[in-house]
Amino acid sequence: MTAEKPAHDCEAVIDSVSAAVVSDPEFLETVLMALVARGHVLLEDVPGTGKTLTARSMARALGLSFSRIQFTPDLLPADVTGTYVFDEQESDFDFREGPIFANVVLADEINRAPPKTQSALLEAMEERQVTVDGETHDLPEPFFVIATQNPVEQEGTFALPEAQIDRFMVKTSLGYPEYDGELELLKRRDGRDARSPTVETVLSADSVLALQAAPEEIRVDEDLMRYILDITRATRSDYRVSIGVSPRGTQRLFEAARARAILEGREFVTPDMIKRIAEPVLAHRLVLTAEAEVDNTNKGTIVSEVLEKIAVPTVD
Repeated sequence: MTAEKPAHDCEAVIDSVSAAVVSDPEFLETVLMALVARGHVLLEDVPGTGKTLTARSMARALGLSFSRIQFTPDLLPADVTGTYVFDEQESDFDFREGPIFANVVLADEINRAPPKTQSALLEAMEERQVTVDGETHDLPEPFFVIATQNPVEQEGTFALPEAQIDRFMVKTSLGYPEYDGELELLKRRDGRDARSPTVETVLSADSVLALQAAPEEIRVDEDLMRYILDITRATRSDYRVSIGVSPRGTQRLFEAARARAILEGREFVTPDMIKRIAEPVLAHRLVLTAEAEVDNTNKGTIVSEVLEKIAVPTVD
């Protein structure tokens, strides 16, 4: 296998999205890494930082269909998955697909919908299918969910249970742009008539599927598997953590590491790759103790301290 073609495809996607989204390149790489690893992304950020633009631009660059679902307190599961509608001419019920039937789905402000509706989306993320009235319907491939949360205005929201947060491969944020970055936003807006920028399509659905298959051929030596295990198991014994990284989280770190190797054009995983992705893949999976919550302990700090304690294997 050669990793040159997948890496070139990833670079082309990031370059295309960067033409619309002003952000740290590491952010876009993290989002794309989750897609390549067949995972999903949770973005937590204040309004107006570019979450919707990122999702739409990513879908456009990848050549995939896009759907946006605005989660609200009155949103029903059928509003997400679809429902059966009676056809008078055929005297039968036809299934009308909901907005979940798209390649890239933006679940905007997911914590504003009730738990039953959240579960409908999260089931689709895990099973890549939906069940309506006892009938199962497969979702399109590839299937990629970007869910957003607003860290402010928490009144009237429904916090995602820890078990559901664990289903997201990565949790990350854009943050406010630097001064020069925000100035660049204004210059780009000044240079076009439309409010939203355009993004060049550089891949197709078949190309994305091939890209998602590439990590399966990435080599991960056993000592690196043990390194991954040492990291995740160490989170379970940290005094500030009541529930550490689950076995699912261990597998997701493994999968994300292979995807990271694809982005870097490598045919094998290195310890630096694992350390680079550990925080966005693992931090949101930690459940802090009551004392740590009171002390406002940062989950990312815990992951960083664990990485410092674990001996790094030497790769020949």
